[in-house]
Amino acid sequence: MMKLKTTVFAAGFIALASLVSAQDAQECTNVGVEDFFDLEEAQVVDVYTCLEAKMADGYAKEGDEVGSSFRDWTVTATRAAVQGTHGGRLLLTYANDVAAEQYLTFAEENEMPVGSVLAKESISLSKKKMTARPGPLFIMTKMEAGSIPETDDWLYGGLQPNGKPMKFKQAFCHDCHSGWAEQDNLAYPVEEVRVSSGG
Repeated sequence: MMKLKTTVFAAGFIALASLVSAQDAQECTNVGVEDFFDLEEAQVVDVYTCLEAKMADGYAKEGDEVGSSFRDWTVTATRAAVQGTHGGRLLLTYANDVAAEQYLTFAEENEMPVGSVLAKESISLSKKKMTARPGPLFIMTKMEAGSIPETDDWLYGGLQPNGKPMKFKQAFCHDCHSGWAEQDNLAYPVEEVRVSSGG
């Protein structure tokens, strides 16, 4: 009898904990605005903190190498921010060991080394519900010189929030990135959130 009561109590506690967790998640993702530009810096940090673990778990869910390891790379900004690209999402970019030093120069004329990989987390906003949710993980990989001339040797990829690969034409990404051709097709984080090359 005691074992049955303990089991019932444990099940009830787990259900209550799940309910509280769901309520917390609902509260911290309810941003109350239709545009991330309308959030204060502290609110942006709160939204990211709320979704941080969920994004990492989701991107890694299918075992993708980048999706499972990018959080160990160099973060290129002090916080997520809207950059005016990628559909007005909040973005935070990570650079692998090959890319980090050169990327963090944020040079107006740049050329990234072969093997550079950039992973850009995103947070989407539902304007109708005014709630934030994980968006895709956008990935850029610098390939061997001349291997993909139509994209200046960048291979574009991405993971959905559940870790499944995104499907799109390379031109879909490159047509936008080519606007920053002098910067090796890189649109850097906005200046106020950039980290220095010294870390």
